[in-house]
Amino acid sequence: MNDPVIEWLLASDPAIRWQVLRDLLDAPEPIWKAERAKVETEGWGARLLSHQDADGQWAGGAFIPAGFDPHEWSERGQPWTATCFSLSQLREFGLDPSSSRARETVELIGGNSRWDEGGQPYWQGEVEECINGRTVADGAYFGVDVSAIVERLISEVQADGGWNCERANGSLRSSFASTINVLEGLLEFERATGGTPQSRAARRAGEDYLLKRHLFRRLSTGEPADKRFLCLCHPSRWHYDILRALDYFRAAGLLSGAAPDPRLSEAIDHLRSKRLENGTWPLDWRPAGRVWFDLDDGVDAPSRWVTLKAMRVLKWWNSPANAAP
Repeated sequence: MNDPVIEWLLASDPAIRWQVLRDLLDAPEPIWKAERAKVETEGWGARLLSHQDADGQWAGGAFIPAGFDPHEWSERGQPWTATCFSLSQLREFGLDPSSSRARETVELIGGNSRWDEGGQPYWQGEVEECINGRTVADGAYFGVDVSAIVERLISEVQADGGWNCERANGSLRSSFASTINVLEGLLEFERATGGTPQSRAARRAGEDYLLKRHLFRRLSTGEPADKRFLCLCHPSRWHYDILRALDYFRAAGLLSGAAPDPRLSEAIDHLRSKRLENGTWPLDWRPAGRVWFDLDDGVDAPSRWVTLKAMRVLKWWNSPANAAP
């Protein structure tokens, strides 16, 4: 509690504080759960819930806001205010899935929201792997039966072990972004239900896809697949970076009890190199586009979200129980 970075994190929103208490301070469960309960009524969580439509959606749409002008996408960036991104944000905030507001939201969305692409009921999933991965993560977290979407994702694994939203257009190679979105969904499904032999095997294959590439390198040349993968981003939305991947492997390791894979070490070293002199980590970039409100102080400034994730990743990596190399 004398660590100024921890104090800085705690002097924040309930969405940050409860995760600091659980993941960094190992507070007893009743303590962090009491803090998590505030997400519904205080701060960012309450603010996001205040923008919810009467029918349970956000911005009148599943993926795209109602009345959206496509020119906005090219001029300002992809909008992030519709239902799917708002639900994922609430999951990151930690809205208690057993709360009455969460249960009501799940029911209303199931009854009223339809995907823009083909009019499918929301909890039946869309067609793109990225979207369906996040839908599985949100659904599993909030107690929805998403097993049918999981089965679809399992059937869409590429030969190299990952996923790609361009598969339907003929792509035979996986992408980092599609793969991390699906992996997070499968992990949340496994956490909620135990998973199936098929879903666990698919998740291991997807992990191996990323690990073979040390989370950011091309398998063919060894060069970074995208320099932005090494830049720390928040909110991630559908985008990929090494911190998102490392936080996934941390969560997966905590669920399975497995020690960290040595192939994570290069990404870990890069994460350490990004730490500022005051012990925090900066926000390198955030996706452009319409949002309900900002969650950080701006690009290049210290970020509580990035710092929280980086600190819990390194705590996991350095844990003597993991015997990380």
